[in-house]
Amino acid sequence: MRRNGTSPATMGSMSDAVPPDRIVFRTCPLCEATCGLQIEIEDGAVKRIRGDQDDVFSKGFICPKGSTLKQLYEDPDRLRKPVVRRGFNAAGAPIFDEVEWDEAFAVVAEKLAAVREAHGNEAVGVYLGNPNAHNLGWNTHSRIFLKSIGSRSMFSASTVDQMPRHVASGYLYGNGLRMPVPDMDRTDLLVLLGTNPFVSNGSICTAPGYPDRIEAVSARGGRVIVIDPARTRTAEAADQHIRIRPGTDAVLLAALAHHLIATDQVSMGRVAAFVDGFDQLHAAVEPFSPDAAATITGIDANTIRALADEIAAAATAAVHGRIGTTTVEFGTLTTWLIDVIAILTGNLDEPGGSMFPHSAVERVRPNRKGRPYRVGRWSSRVNGNPEVQGELPVGDLPDEILEPGDGQLKMMFTVAGNPVLSCPDGDRMDEAFASLEAMVSVDIYLNETTRHADVILPPGSPLEKDHFDIGFYNLSIRNVANFSPVVFETDQPGEDDIIARLSMIVAGMGESDPNVVHDQLVRQILGNDVRAEGSPVEGRNEDQLAAMITGESGAERVLDALIRTGPYGDGFGANPDGLSVEKLRTNPHGIDLGPLGPRLPAALDTEEKRIDLWAGPFLDELARLEARAVEWAADDRLRLIGRRHLRSNNSWMHNVNVLVKGKPRCTLQVNPADATGLGLIDGGRAAIRSRVGELTVDVEVTDVMMPGVVSLPHGWGHGRSGARMTVAAANAGVNSNVLTDPVALDPVSGTSVLNGIPVEVAPA
Repeated sequence: MRRNGTSPATMGSMSDAVPPDRIVFRTCPLCEATCGLQIEIEDGAVKRIRGDQDDVFSKGFICPKGSTLKQLYEDPDRLRKPVVRRGFNAAGAPIFDEVEWDEAFAVVAEKLAAVREAHGNEAVGVYLGNPNAHNLGWNTHSRIFLKSIGSRSMFSASTVDQMPRHVASGYLYGNGLRMPVPDMDRTDLLVLLGTNPFVSNGSICTAPGYPDRIEAVSARGGRVIVIDPARTRTAEAADQHIRIRPGTDAVLLAALAHHLIATDQVSMGRVAAFVDGFDQLHAAVEPFSPDAAATITGIDANTIRALADEIAAAATAAVHGRIGTTTVEFGTLTTWLIDVIAILTGNLDEPGGSMFPHSAVERVRPNRKGRPYRVGRWSSRVNGNPEVQGELPVGDLPDEILEPGDGQLKMMFTVAGNPVLSCPDGDRMDEAFASLEAMVSVDIYLNETTRHADVILPPGSPLEKDHFDIGFYNLSIRNVANFSPVVFETDQPGEDDIIARLSMIVAGMGESDPNVVHDQLVRQILGNDVRAEGSPVEGRNEDQLAAMITGESGAERVLDALIRTGPYGDGFGANPDGLSVEKLRTNPHGIDLGPLGPRLPAALDTEEKRIDLWAGPFLDELARLEARAVEWAADDRLRLIGRRHLRSNNSWMHNVNVLVKGKPRCTLQVNPADATGLGLIDGGRAAIRSRVGELTVDVEVTDVMMPGVVSLPHGWGHGRSGARMTVAAANAGVNSNVLTDPVALDPVSGTSVLNGIPVEVAPA
């Protein structure tokens, strides 16, 4: 056995023996909430998992997902060794054999070389799934892997999720990764659009114990308003629920801005000194009066006016929108308007409003001009959609594989993803992956997508890896840091070792020792920091600093370099009370770094350290919205939206029995009035059809759904031939993305329209 992160080729003696009975503390990696867990180990196995009462952030909160790390660790379907596809059986299902790691990597090298020789490097693409955001090894090692591949064909779950947030931030603040979050622990008014954190535990707003925090707003005399087509669990707990037609949030927000300006309720506060473009805003939102917006959104004009008045009058207000507002045709415009409302009411970068976290791994940047935020540096080959944040729209991926011509994708790397179920036009996505000449997957399961792979490289389970939330601490409503070391030793490498070896293969290096890459990454961080003006290690000796790095895995060593040179770091002795991984190890409940504080304009990465409201294409988008709203007013078709469940986040969770047991959840929710008009009955079956696909699904008649709207959850549709997910196959459900139109997207961010899809529904 070995500790995760140590190459088998360089494995030494095992570290101090781990006692069979112990209690360990760990951050849950299954959603964005970063809840602390207390894990009881008895006879070398997990006996019980519960919330860590002493965690500095979550304070004992836990949801049903966190307690299932035991089942995931023990799941017999989870891959423990690499597998290589050897052909197909008589029924057409793939035949996989377990192999040793060196053989698996040799097959990867052979497949990659053949594709590059026959078709060139542009024939190789990458798809990255949502779980990568939760994996320390991927966060520390992804850049070198993607740079080594050198392909422009990168796709990810971001364009079926949060890309509009990145783009709006890029244009406003000069940095697509600098995203404001609601300071909900100090706000007097919390307005939530298209998000259901009682179920999702929050998104682009890292906040464990979201239900308690929302209830605390009301308990201290504040108010919570939820704007959503469905009466979600969050809406039920709110002080006010406002129903809205799916996809029309941008119209509502433009109407709020219209009313604030028209009634002279604009009070930008401190940010007024560095915001440009306000003078143009009045004319730009003039078409979106509350009366005009009422026709489009289905919200009474007086309700819109009252909402704007309440936001303006509140001592502090935080407006937050998520996937219901980003996976729509005007997702980027909607996100931009949310920030515009914060600016107009003096709630941007102020306590109780929308604020910017300051994580322990954020880099110190010299105080100099930034660069203009850019998109469209290249475009997708077939549909001509622009690159955003280095990615192409995932809705374009099937065309990039199936359509012949120069640059046609012939080989894909997929990392922790299942796009056959989670991305648009699932059946064509499945066809595309089946047609590839070569495919390599880094994944713990043989799922509906990875069944097409030639090689699957499985990292260890979450309990077999170090953990630190590099991504989510950049979205946290409080500045905290918590490191979780390995719980169980394993022969399986983590993502850091796997990605390191893949990077060497794609770069044409003959090395098989991942420590070569680990050391290179540490050196890059230290080298940049000793040369960075204002860095805590500016001018220091790089060799001396490298010798002081600690950590048993490559990811841990890279993390140590990031933390010690970060804003709270020990600076390798310069700040003795500062952070290091070793200090975090000795504080297993985490370290509280304090509430969010104002960071602007210093944290702006724009050219002049100013916010230009019109740096992006938002004038054009408002004009496009005005024209589109006319069409919406005359369109009375049913609209399909998604929904979340507390016991589900990604599709692989459907293979954990305790998370899928009980009443089936993959149902079509229909309002009683619509059910009567359509001839549907509760428990019956319905055929639902979009422009691109059709499904037959069980019906659930419920008044939680507003009239004119139906809902299906995402991530289901399991049981395809060749996948090995026993529990998921027994609870297959239907794939809602069969109905998702790949050509319907937000043109600014390339994000697919998953909510507000026009559909027809009839009894089956």
